[in-house]
Amino acid sequence: MTENGLVSVESRFGVAETVDRLVETVTGAGLRVFARIDHAAGAREIGAVLRPTELLIFGHPKGGTPLMQDRQLAGIDLPIKALAWEDEQGKVWLSYNSPHWLAERHGLGDASRDAVAAIAAGMQKVVAAAAGVDQS
Repeated sequence: MTENGLVSVESRFGVAETVDRLVETVTGAGLRVFARIDHAAGAREIGAVLRPTELLIFGHPKGGTPLMQDRQLAGIDLPIKALAWEDEQGKVWLSYNSPHWLAERHGLGDASRDAVAAIAAGMQKVVAAAAGVDQS
């Protein structure tokens, strides 16, 4: 499902396990994990309730640098982020910004076209693996 530039894939696993699987998948692919943020834990710190929600920030200079060389402001959306979250029905989703949407947002051109395509293909692969979705 894609909405407003966000791609969301239903996960077969809980939020924490989905993010654990994503960490394993991206590090196995040679990417760096920069941060893992548990938004629900943050909500608990202020006495608020939030369904399970975790953000993973990851990437590699090889992927993001061509985008920033094309339009430096693309760096506001890099490194890549993926959000695992539980909806009102208890379904777990793994969502991320479509790289093609990011390219459109920043007016990226031919100089970064191949990098955008590679990021899009890579995201589809790692998200499917983390969510336990058949890629065929």
